[in-house]
Amino acid sequence: MTLIKNKKVLITAGASGIGWATAKILNQRGARVFVCDVDRNKVDKINKNKKINIKAYLCNVDDKNEVKFFFQQIKKRTKKIDCLINNVGIAGPTGSIENLNSDNWSQILKTNVISHFLFTKYSIPLLKKNKGGSIINISSTAGVFGFPLRSPYAVSKSATISFTKTAAMELGRFNIRVNAILPGVTRGLRMKKVIEAKSKYLGVSKNKIENDFISMASMNCWIEESDIGKLCSFLISEDGKKISGQSIAVDGNTIRAD
Repeated sequence: MTLIKNKKVLITAGASGIGWATAKILNQRGARVFVCDVDRNKVDKINKNKKINIKAYLCNVDDKNEVKFFFQQIKKRTKKIDCLINNVGIAGPTGSIENLNSDNWSQILKTNVISHFLFTKYSIPLLKKNKGGSIINISSTAGVFGFPLRSPYAVSKSATISFTKTAAMELGRFNIRVNAILPGVTRGLRMKKVIEAKSKYLGVSKNKIENDFISMASMNCWIEESDIGKLCSFLISEDGKKISGQSIAVDGNTIRAD
């Protein structure tokens, strides 16, 4: 539990879902956590909680000026960081390639890919001052296996894997490790909405869609949001100091994607 004590960690979209589960785990293990999120109510709620060492900031990751301002605020609290977790991502629309439009694609790529670039860009100087550290990009098994009826999402997550590999190559000489985590079917509000959308699109029950998703993994299980946080903790720690350029699935072993 002491392996990440006093580590300074930034998490995008950290006020809910995987981001918040990760923030809580890292905080419980002694890290100083800074999150940003677009939800003002959740940001305010976090900042009012004096029992946790988590500081939250309002930030729309699609706005490069807001991202820049977020880092200006971070620099007032610390001159260096140990880790950036690029967690932000949206599921996007459900629909066939034939019926989607370029706006559907543009929004997904802006949020899921370009924001990761921006946060990485501004984090690098803070990691260099730390003489190294970790960048963790939250991708998805969809980036490897594809995701029918959700092509922009799958492509964005594949891009995240490629960005991870490239950044690891560039930043290794600065002792900065870059890895991607690929969650499988993760229990939470986002997957609930995905199931509802696919159920409506195909005209079948939500239970059938849910069971189909779970059966795609040989372990036939949900992934919990906290499972992702625990792997982040390991990658940040000294135990993970030689791991870089990897895409690590937390998915119960995906055996098909249909």
